Amino acid sequence: MTMSPTLKRMFVIAAAMLAGYGLAQVAARSGAPSWWPDRARDRNVRYFREVLQVVNQNYVGDASVNYDDLTRTALTGMVGALDPHSQFLRADEFQETEDELTNAFGGVGIQVEQHDGQIVIITPIPGSPAERAGMRRGDRMVKIDGKTLESPTIEKTIRLVRGEPDTMVTLTIFRPGQNRTIDFTLKRERIRLDSVRNAALLAGGIGYLQVTVFSERTGDEFKQALRELEHQGLRALIIDLRDNPGGLLDAAIEVCEQFFKRDELIVYTQGRTPESREDYLAGGGNGGRAYPVALLVNGGTASAAEIVAGAMKDTKRAVIVGEKTFGKGSVQSVMELKDGEGLRLTTSRYYTPSGITIHEKGIQPQVEIEVSEDDESKVRLQQTRTDLRDPAAFNERFGFERIADVQLETAEEVLAGVLAAKGK
Repeated sequence: MTMSPTLKRMFVIAAAMLAGYGLAQVAARSGAPSWWPDRARDRNVRYFREVLQVVNQNYVGDASVNYDDLTRTALTGMVGALDPHSQFLRADEFQETEDELTNAFGGVGIQVEQHDGQIVIITPIPGSPAERAGMRRGDRMVKIDGKTLESPTIEKTIRLVRGEPDTMVTLTIFRPGQNRTIDFTLKRERIRLDSVRNAALLAGGIGYLQVTVFSERTGDEFKQALRELEHQGLRALIIDLRDNPGGLLDAAIEVCEQFFKRDELIVYTQGRTPESREDYLAGGGNGGRAYPVALLVNGGTASAAEIVAGAMKDTKRAVIVGEKTFGKGSVQSVMELKDGEGLRLTTSRYYTPSGITIHEKGIQPQVEIEVSEDDESKVRLQQTRTDLRDPAAFNERFGFERIADVQLETAEEVLAGVLAAKGK
């Protein structure tokens, strides 16, 4: 029997309708393919466009209502409402985020403080334009590019001094020792800050180093500091992670690798789906480092710093001394968008090798030593102002005598006890 053209056409249409219905049911149950129209999304995009147009055409007030500003304000609100760590980044904010992750910025290389209402240079960074030009500790900032600093703040001063590499800036300083002002015209460069600081061998062969942030160069800096301490006769190690806000996951992995065996699990992340789990294993591990380790932590220890603390504690490679850590166990992916803008978006959470979540729980020390906020602030200041070794000069500048770092002293006592028990 031969099917008529009309009947054949009706059959094809019916088959297409059935196929479409079947695809719709599959999409509803198991998630639509990428090419399938997302009606809920499209409906809300249309609604947003309507509201955008109403505001643009009818709002009366001082706020800008051009479409660019309205859209970015809406994006800021939308992403910021997700959680405290997600953020829509305008172009300048995205660049600042990139600078934070590399621990680098465009500037002239000076560290400053505010004293008696003036901006005073603590020290020029070695090898920086400021040091090469002859700027000194104690110089007082008077003008930037010919404009007098009135009611200056550190934040405002830093913003004016920093800029794109290869651009020029003129700093006018007053040098008290010579009772004169000096103009320094400097070319900005890419300034890189050390994230591993204050490495030293303490009494009894106990090494100490501080990791202030986990940036692109932290792994290399840590390995270098470790080698130098080992060359000096290191017998045990204190890693100071207090007030370390975190940073790059890869940098935390590189630090842990110095104590883990190859292919050993350091941390894993888990996203929205079971298949999104990602394991981070030690690459060039160094399981031969078997000396005792203590980690110093406090409420300012967060994110990547908690990964190190959690992995070392979980695998019994270190004793944790101090206070419970912050509890930021979520992963923020930084994504670049158009026009130099970007997103910082929470995409997964961290878990220690045994499956313990860090998020909103933190790492609990085995040896808990609490200090007051006042003492914590004083110890932090003492760590940053290593240029003022003289107790009298320090007291005169800050109005208090140096205090004992009880958490550090406790870590030293713990490691000395371990060494004694092992007969070393």
